[in-house]
Amino acid sequence: MSIGSANPPLSVSVAEPLAAAAAERYGIAIVGNDKIIDWLLPFLESYVATNAHLPLYLIPYDENVALTRRAAEIYGAHFVEETPTEIDRLALELYPGFFNSHRRRLRKLHALALPLDEVAYVDVDVVLFRDLAPLFGRLEAGKREFIVASASLEYVYNEKKANYDFLRDAFLFNDGFWITSRKYLTLSHFIETIAQDAEIFHAVRKRGQLFAQPLVNFVTHRRRLAISALPDCIEKASAESFYKAKGITFEDGKPLDPYGAEIYFAHWAGATLLPSTRAFDAAWKDYSRRAWERFRK
Repeated sequence: MSIGSANPPLSVSVAEPLAAAAAERYGIAIVGNDKIIDWLLPFLESYVATNAHLPLYLIPYDENVALTRRAAEIYGAHFVEETPTEIDRLALELYPGFFNSHRRRLRKLHALALPLDEVAYVDVDVVLFRDLAPLFGRLEAGKREFIVASASLEYVYNEKKANYDFLRDAFLFNDGFWITSRKYLTLSHFIETIAQDAEIFHAVRKRGQLFAQPLVNFVTHRRRLAISALPDCIEKASAESFYKAKGITFEDGKPLDPYGAEIYFAHWAGATLLPSTRAFDAAWKDYSRRAWERFRK
C-alpha cells in the first residue's frame, strides 16, 4: 500500500476468514486515537517512507478516533473495527481499580488476532528509519519465537521475581516493539496464563503506571518462549532505539549506533514532551511537518 494507491484503504474485522495464500502474510500493528494524533501522524509518515509495502493495521485505543480514522484513510492503513472484548475483559480483571484509559493499554494484544502469519507490533511514539521486511520470516520453534528490540531492566518486575525459577534469568524487554506469530503466542495464552498464575503475576509485576509491559513479559516468560533481540536476528542490526541514546550518527538519513550498527527505529518511550533537540528529534520533526501538510490538504 502507498499514498495514491489504486486500492482503497480498508476497514477490517479480524473475525473475517483468513484468505488462503501461498506466501506468508507479514504486517505491522499500532494502537492510536485522537489524543495522540501528534505522535500518530509522524509515525504514519515514517511508515510510508520506509515500509509502505507492508500492510499496516491501526487498532483504536478508544472511541475518540475521528481524526485517527481520517489518518488511516490518508495513509492506507487498515482500521480494525472489531472491539477487543476479551482483551478489555482481561484488563478489567487485572486492573479493576484503574481508569479505562490505563487498562486500554492492553489493546496492543489485539495485534495477535490480526489476519497475519507474523506481526510486528510497534508503539506509536516511534518513527521508522528502515525497512522491517528483513525481520520477518526469522521465527523458529524453540529457537526464536518472540523478537524484541531492546532490554528493559527496570520497568518489568520487582525484587520478588527472584523467588521464581522461571523469572530469575529471564530476558526483560521493552514491549514497545515485538514480532511474533500465533504459532507461538495468542490471546488465549494470555487469558490461560493469568487464569492459572494471576497471583504470581501480581506479586512480581512492577507498579508505577505500568500495565502491558509487565504482562507481556510475564506471559512470554511463563510460557518459556524463546526470546531474541534484533542483533540476534540481523547481523548489522542495533538493539538501540531509545530517544535519549548518545553517540548516534546518520548515514544517508538512517541512524547508526556508536558501534556502527543499524538502528531500525527511534522510540520516545516515557517522553513527556514532543521531540525537540535530541539525536532523533530533527527526523521526527521533519516527519511531523510533512504529515501535517498531508493531513491538512
